[in-house]
Amino acid sequence: MAHFSTEDEATVQAMLRQLFQSVKERITGAPSLECAEEILLHLEETDENFHNYEFVKYLRHHIRNTLGPMIEEEMEKCTSDENQIEESGYDTVVQHVTKRTQESKEYKEMMYSLKNLMIVVVESMMNKFEEDEIQSQEKQKKISKERSSSYYTDNCSDSDSSFNQSYKFCQGKLQLILDQLDPGQPKEVRYEALQTLCSAPPSDVLNCENWTALCEKLTVSLSDPNPVFSDRILKFYAQTFTLSPLHMTKEIYTSLAKYLELYFLSRENHIPTLSAGIDMTNPDMIRLLKKVRLLSEYQKEVPSFWIRHPEKYMEEIVESTLSLLSVKHDQSHHVSQKILDPIYFFALVDTKAVWFKKWTHAYYSRTAVLRLLEKKYKALITTAVQQCVQYFELCETMKADEISGHSKHYRNRQKTFYYSGQELQYIYFIHSVCLVGRLLIYTQGRKLFPIKLKNRKDSVSLTDLLVLFTQLICYAPSCPKMTSSAHLENYSPASMVTEVLWILCDQKECTTECLYNNTIIDSLLQPIHNLMKGTEAAPDCSERALIHIADILARIASVEEGLLLLLYGENMNSSKEESPTGAHIIAQFSKKLLDEEISIFSGSELLPVVKAAFISVCRQIYGSCEGLQVLIPYSLHESLAKAWKKTSLPSESIPAPVEGSDSVSSVSQESQNIIAWEENLLDNLLNFAATPKGLLLLQRTGAINECVTFMFNRYAKKLQISRHEKFGYGVLVAQVASTAAGAVSLQNSGFINALITELWSNLECGRDDVRVIHPRSTPVDPIDRSCQKSFLALVNLLSYPAVYELVGNQDLPNKAEYSLREVPTCIIDIIDRLIILNSEAKIRSLFNYEQSHVFGLRGFIIDSLSVERNHVLVRINLIGGPLERTLPPRILEKGDDPYPWPMFSSYPLPNCYLSEVRRNADIKQDSDRGKLLLRFKISEKQTEWIENCRRQFCRMMKTKPDIISGIALIELLEKFVFHLTESPSECYFPSVEYTATDANVKNENLSSVQQLGIKMTVRYGKFLNLLKDRAENDLTLVLKHCERFLKQQQVSIKSSLLCLQENYAGHDWFVSSLFMIMLGDKEKTFQFLQQFSRLLTSAFLWLPRLHNSRYLPVETIESGIHPIYFCSTHYIEMLLKAEVPLVYSAFRMSGFAPSQICLQWITQCFWNYLDWIEICHYIATCVLLGPDYQVYICIAVFKHLQQDILQHTQTQDLQVFLKEEALHGFRVSDYFEYMEILEQNYRPVLLRDMRNIRVQST
Repeated sequence: MAHFSTEDEATVQAMLRQLFQSVKERITGAPSLECAEEILLHLEETDENFHNYEFVKYLRHHIRNTLGPMIEEEMEKCTSDENQIEESGYDTVVQHVTKRTQESKEYKEMMYSLKNLMIVVVESMMNKFEEDEIQSQEKQKKISKERSSSYYTDNCSDSDSSFNQSYKFCQGKLQLILDQLDPGQPKEVRYEALQTLCSAPPSDVLNCENWTALCEKLTVSLSDPNPVFSDRILKFYAQTFTLSPLHMTKEIYTSLAKYLELYFLSRENHIPTLSAGIDMTNPDMIRLLKKVRLLSEYQKEVPSFWIRHPEKYMEEIVESTLSLLSVKHDQSHHVSQKILDPIYFFALVDTKAVWFKKWTHAYYSRTAVLRLLEKKYKALITTAVQQCVQYFELCETMKADEISGHSKHYRNRQKTFYYSGQELQYIYFIHSVCLVGRLLIYTQGRKLFPIKLKNRKDSVSLTDLLVLFTQLICYAPSCPKMTSSAHLENYSPASMVTEVLWILCDQKECTTECLYNNTIIDSLLQPIHNLMKGTEAAPDCSERALIHIADILARIASVEEGLLLLLYGENMNSSKEESPTGAHIIAQFSKKLLDEEISIFSGSELLPVVKAAFISVCRQIYGSCEGLQVLIPYSLHESLAKAWKKTSLPSESIPAPVEGSDSVSSVSQESQNIIAWEENLLDNLLNFAATPKGLLLLQRTGAINECVTFMFNRYAKKLQISRHEKFGYGVLVAQVASTAAGAVSLQNSGFINALITELWSNLECGRDDVRVIHPRSTPVDPIDRSCQKSFLALVNLLSYPAVYELVGNQDLPNKAEYSLREVPTCIIDIIDRLIILNSEAKIRSLFNYEQSHVFGLRGFIIDSLSVERNHVLVRINLIGGPLERTLPPRILEKGDDPYPWPMFSSYPLPNCYLSEVRRNADIKQDSDRGKLLLRFKISEKQTEWIENCRRQFCRMMKTKPDIISGIALIELLEKFVFHLTESPSECYFPSVEYTATDANVKNENLSSVQQLGIKMTVRYGKFLNLLKDRAENDLTLVLKHCERFLKQQQVSIKSSLLCLQENYAGHDWFVSSLFMIMLGDKEKTFQFLQQFSRLLTSAFLWLPRLHNSRYLPVETIESGIHPIYFCSTHYIEMLLKAEVPLVYSAFRMSGFAPSQICLQWITQCFWNYLDWIEICHYIATCVLLGPDYQVYICIAVFKHLQQDILQHTQTQDLQVFLKEEALHGFRVSDYFEYMEILEQNYRPVLLRDMRNIRVQST
C-alpha cells in the first residue's frame, strides 16, 4: 500500500487549488451544488485543457506506477488465450482487462490510499476556508460601517462569492443568520444576514435543521416597512423556486401563501377599498403586488414537475392557494366600501387565470383541485359566477352615454399608474369568465352547478350561465383601456366569452351537455331575430358581436349533433311553422345580408366580414345533404352568385402592382378587400358541390368553371379547404367529376393536367426528396406506394360521364415515336402511354430495350405484369357476378406451379374462367311458383290487388326469394305494371302514342357503345341459358325502338357537352337486363317498356328515359345531370351518414364520394357486381315497391360492405376496391326487413323529392 508524506499532501493541495482556480468561473456559475458536481464529473468531456492540469497528471502517473505491471501481465494472458475471452462473454480485450483490474487487490489498495489522502487535503482546505471567511466578515463589517448611509445598494450576485462559499453552508452559520435576522438587531446586521442567505445555495438552507425557525423569521421580515428587506427575501424565494426540488419549494410557497392570507385578514394592514382603487405608485401596493406576482409565476410553473413527486406536495400547494383566494372580508352595506380581496390582486397579475388552466389540464392535479373546490372552497366559484352576473346586470343598466363616459375616464386614467374600482371589477370579471369557462370543460366541474348566489332567489344553472355568456357578447360595452390598443380586443367581453365558448365547442361531451339545447341556440340567435325585425327592435349589437356569434354557430354546425340541433331543434318532429329552427333563421339572415336588405350596417367596413361569417355558418349546413334540403327554399346559391357577379366586375379592373413601386400604394387596400370578398364568395359557392344536389344548384348559377379554377389554385398552393373542414378537396373533386360539366371544368382549370403531370413525374422520376440510404428492393406490389396517391386521385375523376366527356370521339395518338421529354397532359395521353401499349415505340418510351422483353414481345413470361394483365383481360371480357365468373388471381401462388391459370391472349375465353354455379338456370320448384302466380291472379279490386301483390312479394322475398325468377318474375312484372298504369294516380308521365314497326327502325344506326353492349349482353345471356341465337338481332331492334320512342319525348338542346349532343351516351343496361328477364322476347320487352315508361320508377331505373327529356326543366337538361345523381345518390349519401356513419366517414377520409360509385352501380344495373338473380330482385323490388327502394338497396350494400370498406380505407385503396370488386355475399332478400325499416323512416321525404324532378327548382 502506498503511503503519502506531508510533502505529498501539500503538493496535492496546491495542485487541487490550481484546478479549482482554473474552473472557478464555470463552477460559480452553476445554479446548484448538483450542477457543480456534474460539471466536475464531465470535465474531461468539456475542458480541452483537462489533461494538462497538474492534478490530472499526478493521478495518471500514480495509477501507471501502481497498476501498470498488473495491466501488462493481464494483456499478455489475453492475447495468448483469445478463445477463453470469447467464451467468457466479453466483446473486447479492454473490457476483460478492465474488469480484472477493478477486481484486483492492487486497485482496491490504491483507491483506499487516494481516498485517505483526499480526505486530509479537503479538511485542510476547509479549515483554511473558515479562517478566511471570519477575516472576510470582519473586513466586511468595517466596510459596512463606513458606508452605512448607502447600505441599500444591492450590488451582490451569486458569482461575487468565492468558489468555496457555494459549497458549504454549515449549521452554525445558519444559526448566526437566525440571530442576525432578529427584529431587534440593527438594520445593517439584518441586511448582511439576508445578503449571506441569498448567496448560499437554497438547497443547503432548506436542508438545515433550523429551516422552520428561519422561515418564521423571514415571514416576519416580509412585513418590515423597509422595502429592502422584503425585496431580498423575495429574491431568496425566487431563487428557491427556480433551483430547488418541489419538496423544498413547497415549503416556501405555502409559507408565503399563508403570510398573504394572514396579511389580508389582518385589520392592521391598510388594504384599499374597491372605491379607492389601486395606486401603482404606492410603495405598500408595490410590495404587495410583488409577493402576489411571485406566487402567481410559481403557480404557472409548478404543474410541469409536480407529477414527479408525491401527491401530498401537490395537494398542499393547491389547498394553500385555494385557501388564500377564498379569503373574503366582511361585506359592508355599500359595494364601493368593500375591501379588496386577494382574488383582485391575483386577477391583476394573471387576468386570464392561466394558473387555473394549467392546474386543471392534467387529470393528476385536476382531480385534487375540483375535489377541494367541491368540498371546501366552492365559495371561490360562487364569487366568480356572482361577478359575471353582476357585470352583466351592470351592462344592462348602463346607458350608452354612460358607457362612453366610462371609456373616456379609463383612457385618461391609463396614463397614470392607477386602477379604478370599475377597472378592477372588470379585470376580476375577465378572470372569473376564464376560470368558470375552464371549469365547464370537465364533468366534475359541471357537477358544481347549480350555484346559489346571494340576493338571488333561483340558483344559477349551467344553462343560465351560458345564456348569460351569449348575452354578454352582444350587450357588454367595450372593455376598459387597461392595455395597449394592440391587445384591446383580446380583453373585450365579447372576445373573452367567445374564446370560452370556442373551447367548449371543441369538447364533445361538454358541448352536448352545455350548448346543444334550444335555450342556448335561441339566445345566440336573439340578436339576429331583432335585426331582422328592424332597427328599432335591434339592440346595440355591434358587427364584431355578430362575427363572434357566427363563429360560435359555425363551430356548432361543424359537428353532427350540433348540425342536427340547428336543423331540427331538440324536438326533431316539430314543424317549421311552429317555431323556425336555427338553420332557417341563419339562412334568412344570411340571405338578407347578401341581398343587402339590412340597412343598419350599411357602409360599415366590417359588413363584408359579417356576411362572410354568417355564410360560413350556412356553408356548414348546406355542405351536408340533410342541411341542403332545409336551406334549398332560401336560394342561397342564387344570392351568392349574384353577389359574386356584382363583386367580380370591379375586381377585374383592378390594376396590377407596378414593378418597383410599393404594392400597397399601387393596389389600394379597398381593392384587396374586394378580391378577398370575391374569393370568399367563390369558396362558399364551391362548397355546394359537396353534395350531389348542391352540385346541380352550383351548375345552375353558371359559376362552376370559376369555382373549380379557384379550387385548383388553392389545391396547387396546398392551402386548407377551410378551418372547419377535417379533410381536403378529395370529396369535392369526386363529386364534380361525377358529372360531364364538372369534368370539363376540371379539365379547363388545369386540375387534370396537374394530376397527370404529377403521376407521370412519380412514375418516371420517383420522389426527389427521399434520401436513398440503401438500394431499393425490387417492387412486388401491384403499384408503387409513391405513385398510389396520384393514381387514386386520377381514379376519383374517372366516372363514366367524365370519361365520355374527356375521351369521347377521340382517337389514340399512336405515334411512331415518343420523345423521352414528352409528358402526357390529358386522359387520352395516359391511356395511350400506359394502358394501350400496342407498339414498340410506346414500350421504348417507358423502359429500356432490355427491360421491354418482360412485356411478352418474345412470348409470355410469368411475372407480376403478365399476371396483372391476364387478370385485367379476363375481367373485361367476362360478364357476371361474384358466383358467375372466376377471375385469375393477381399474385403468384406458392409451390411448384405458381400460376396454373392459362393466359388469355385470343378468343375464345378459356373455359376454366366460366363458373358452373349459375349455368343451366332452368325453372325449378314449379309447385311453389304456381302457388305464387295463383296468389297474384286472385280477382280483387285494382287497388287492393296492387297492395296484396306487394305484400305477397315482400313475404316471398323474405322466405323463398329464389322463386321470384324466370316465368314467375315475367308474369309478375307484366301484370303489376299493367294494373299500375291503369290507375291515373300512379302514372307520373303521360301516355305517348308509338306506331313505328321493325321495318321503320331497321335501318337506324346504334352507337358503337350500344353495339358493344349488345354483344356483351348476348354473351352473358347465353352463358345463363336465357337467350337463343336470334337474341342479338332482337335486342338490336328493341334498342332501336327505344331510341325512337324516347326521341319523341325529347327536346333539342344546344350544348358544348358531348353527352347532350346525341342520343344517350352509353349502353342501355336496363333494357338489356329486361330483355334477359323476358327470355329474349322482343315484343314483350318493348311492350313492357312502353307501359313502364309512364311510371315514376322508370325515371330512376331506366336512365335513357329522361335523356334530354321534355319532362325536365330546361336548366336541368342543360346541366347534363341525371335525376339519379341529384336525387337518388343525394339521398343515398344522406341516409348513409345517418344509418352507416362509419362507412360515411370512411368515404370522407378516403376523399371519395359514395354518389360516384352508386351512380356506377345503378347505371349498369349492378352488372358485374351482383349475380343475375340478385339483379332481377333489384329490378323487381324497385318496380313493385317504388323507386325509393333503389336508395335503400344501396344503403344495404354499404351496410353489407362495412368491414371491407373500413379495411380498404386503412390500406388507402377504397376507390379501387369499390370499382373493381363484386359485391360478394350480398343478397337483396337478406336485407329486406332492414329496407322496410328505412322505408318507414324516409319514404315520405324521398318520394316527395323524386316526384318533384319535373319541376325541380329552388
